[in-house]
Amino acid sequence: MKFSLLSSSIVYRAFLPLFLPFIDGQIKIMNPEKIQQLIEQGMPSVSVAVSGGEGKYVAEVTSEAFDGLMLIKRHKMVYACVNAEITSGELHALTIIAKTPAELASA
Repeated sequence: MKFSLLSSSIVYRAFLPLFLPFIDGQIKIMNPEKIQQLIEQGMPSVSVAVSGGEGKYVAEVTSEAFDGLMLIKRHKMVYACVNAEITSGELHALTIIAKTPAELASA
């Protein structure tokens, strides 16, 4: 009986997100500058700093638009800017630090 690692449904489901960027035959590389650009395009009047690599990034986002919003709503606003990249597997993990300018100044 021949066994293929990818034929195992448990292994396949566990590792599929890691292979998605390669499925169409092209390697898609996400970098901090691209993530910053996507967030800036999706959220005008925002200050963004992105660090990290190898699929795991931290985005520090500052915007007046966050004023009065709960943390989960702030994160949803940022995730909406990079949703296509997360869905495709290009972007594996994004930690978001979302603050208003006033919160940043008092920190």
